[in-house]
Amino acid sequence: MSVLAETFATARAEGRAALIAYLPAGFPSPVDCVPVLTAMVENGVDAVEIGLPYSDPLMDGPVIQAAVDESLRAGTRVADVMNTVARVARTGAPTLVMSYWNPIERYGVDRFAAELAGASGVGVITPDLTPEEAGEWTRATDAHGIDRVFLVAPSSTAARLEKVAGACSGFVYAASTMGVTGARTSLSSGARTLVERVRDVTTLPVCVGVGVSTPAHASEVASYADGVIVGSAFVKALQQADSPEQGIAAAAALAADLAAGVRSAPRHA
Repeated sequence: MSVLAETFATARAEGRAALIAYLPAGFPSPVDCVPVLTAMVENGVDAVEIGLPYSDPLMDGPVIQAAVDESLRAGTRVADVMNTVARVARTGAPTLVMSYWNPIERYGVDRFAAELAGASGVGVITPDLTPEEAGEWTRATDAHGIDRVFLVAPSSTAARLEKVAGACSGFVYAASTMGVTGARTSLSSGARTLVERVRDVTTLPVCVGVGVSTPAHASEVASYADGVIVGSAFVKALQQADSPEQGIAAAAALAADLAAGVRSAPRHA
C-alpha cells in the first residue's frame, strides 16, 4: 500500500476525511515555504500539494495567481519544486505536485516522474491533462510508482467520470464548482452529488477542492468526501501576514481550525 493510500485508510479508520493543503513552491518565499508547510502538517494537514509555478495557470484564481507570480519572480524552477517535495516529505505527510502539463512536457515526462520519485513524492495532480492525451504520462508514472490524479467537474457526464476515474491511481479530484480556484462564501450544492456520481464508477478516494476555505466548509465536505482540499485560504493568510513568523503562525492556526472542522463532521460515506 502506498503512503497516500495509507493516509486515506488511516483517516477512514478514524471515521473522517483527510485534510489536504496546497501551496506553491517558493511561496511566501524560497526560505519560508518549507517551514510554513511543515507547520501546516504539524497542525493537522494529512497530505500536501506543492504547486509548480507556471506563467499561464488557467485554473487558478487571482489569489493563487499572485502567489505563483511572486514565486516565479523569486526564480523558482522545477529543481526547486523537487527540493521542496523532498524536504516536506520528511514530515511523513504524502507529498504531491500540482502542475499544468506544459512544464512537465518541457522538462521531460520520464525525467519529471523519475526525479519526483527520487524526492519521495507520491503523486501529481494535472488539472489540464486529459486521459486521452496522457499515454506517455501514464507509462512514466507507472514506471516510477507515482500516483496520477485527474479532475472531474459537476458538468462531467457519466461516461466522462468513468473515463477519468479509470485513469487515476491516487484519488479523484472533484472540483466543487465550475471556474477557477478561490475562497468562496458558500459551496456548490453540486459537490456532494458529484462525489456520489464518482463513487458509482470507482473505489478510489474522492477529494473535493476549489472554494473550500473555512472550517465550516471543511466540515461540510468531510461529511461526504474522502478528502478536503484547501489552497487559496492558506495563500491568502500568508499574503496578509506582516512577517514570515506571522505567516507561519497564521498557516498553522488555519490548519488547526480546518483539521478541527474535518474531525467534527459526521462520519462520511
